[in-house]
Amino acid sequence: MKFAFFPGCVSRGACPELYTSTVKISGILGIELDEKALESASCTGAGVLQEKNQLLGDTLNARNIALAEKQNLPILTICSTCQGVMSQAEYRLENEEYRAQINETLADEGLEYTGKTPTRHILWIIVEEIGEKKFKSLVKRQLDGLRLAPFYGCYLVRPSKALKFYEKPERETCLEDLTEWVGATVVDFPGKTACCGFPIVTINEKASLKMVGNHTSTAKDLGADAMVTPCPLCHLNLDQYQDRAAGMMKRKIDLPIIHVPQLVGLALGLDPEELKINKHVISTKKLLTEISLKP
Repeated sequence: MKFAFFPGCVSRGACPELYTSTVKISGILGIELDEKALESASCTGAGVLQEKNQLLGDTLNARNIALAEKQNLPILTICSTCQGVMSQAEYRLENEEYRAQINETLADEGLEYTGKTPTRHILWIIVEEIGEKKFKSLVKRQLDGLRLAPFYGCYLVRPSKALKFYEKPERETCLEDLTEWVGATVVDFPGKTACCGFPIVTINEKASLKMVGNHTSTAKDLGADAMVTPCPLCHLNLDQYQDRAAGMMKRKIDLPIIHVPQLVGLALGLDPEELKINKHVISTKKLLTEISLKP
């Protein structure tokens, strides 16, 4: 399986361990990442740009997708925000008049958006295309005894119509499914599809910290050893601000937050240091001890 790789901004900056772990697991999973196909791609706008100028945001995303279309490659992304924003743009671009308007702009670069190139998060690709049987055949390390709380965040679950839940209902539980495939126990909690607080951290830090504290403490109190998320922005907020959130709540939380490719990498037998799992703010030492690995 070959994909035009769209890592997004955060995995090349604030969360480099996500990029590294993705590259490490891809070869084992039979995924070929073409990083040159989207060398000139732009940021998706993260939904923020679209609030001010939807046409500009959708034009940028149509351009990114058209670059992959020109190479006849589907797109793989590792950021829920990128996936959600691109999916929403694709949904709006189903309108022929709107698509024609945007293609007039793209024509200056010799590009055209047709909608024939799908964009898919790596979590979806593992669950939908690799599938349970093949994935389990590749597992080298069963993560028995590990209790993981799934955290989808916003963009990989809403709006469900743009994300095509009606065609792919397994997307609603894909994180829980993958957690079970690696042998871990799912710790379900009500906040798993809520916002992590990242979008408001610079304008209402107190509210953002409260969200971080509520999510992580609830999962911790339910017995989770760690939280797993497909979104690097959720990871940043839940990991980086957890200590401050705990201080505000006047309690200890200490819940590691891990990326989906790191979870997969551990199950595939990769060394934790290869996955940069020791680079998080909240220590993963105790977590790795649970599965008899050195931090």
